[in-house]
Amino acid sequence: MEKVVIIINADVSEQGKLIAASPVTQKMVEALQRSIAENSSSTEVEIVSAATLWSKNSNSKVIKKNRDSETIYCPLTIQVPEYFDFAQKQIYSACKDVNARRRWVETNLGFKTSVGDSWLGHLWLPIILSDELVYAEIIGEGSMPNSYEQPVAIPSRQLKSLHSLAEKLLENLDAPPATYLLQFSLYNGEIVFDRLWPFPAAPALITLKTQQPDLFTCHWQCLTKQPIKDISISDPMPI
Repeated sequence: MEKVVIIINADVSEQGKLIAASPVTQKMVEALQRSIAENSSSTEVEIVSAATLWSKNSNSKVIKKNRDSETIYCPLTIQVPEYFDFAQKQIYSACKDVNARRRWVETNLGFKTSVGDSWLGHLWLPIILSDELVYAEIIGEGSMPNSYEQPVAIPSRQLKSLHSLAEKLLENLDAPPATYLLQFSLYNGEIVFDRLWPFPAAPALITLKTQQPDLFTCHWQCLTKQPIKDISISDPMPI
């Protein structure tokens, strides 16, 4: 039986129940679980706290427990220890090193980048990398904390440059199939690169209302090598 282990930043009981998860984390887990159930009904899902992986003993227990099944590890957090081995380890490690990614983008592509906590990105470009590269509509911050809106329109010149940035960055990282969020901002009409997320982070939750298929479904289909051809917006929400 195929198995997926979802790794999150929250306390998880021995029965796999979330104990102290933020509402956002809870929604992300539920969205991914629903996508897995709808697309792979026979798949077993286990939820693991990222904190347990920081103990090498716990790390070994997780691997030993799942070594006899076709296990797909699916972190919904960037805080995965370097010694935890899974198929997407390299891309998670690269995305976690935010400063290195910013230096590469600035040096090799000529884009401005966030510096420390300055110019933090308030926009996200969803990138669906399955058998081909597909871009979804841009997501932006909403008027309330932890709220998001989609689609957000930006001028075609900037959009073309943004797509070029995304393609070259993923190529440099030898990115595996997954759904990514490229976080950026617009400052005086220029793109300012912030960071790359190797999974559908919190802003992706808006796509549960606006996009077909949503980004959590896209992520699961990418991880399981299912093709994704068409992305549509079902309920446009201008910023």
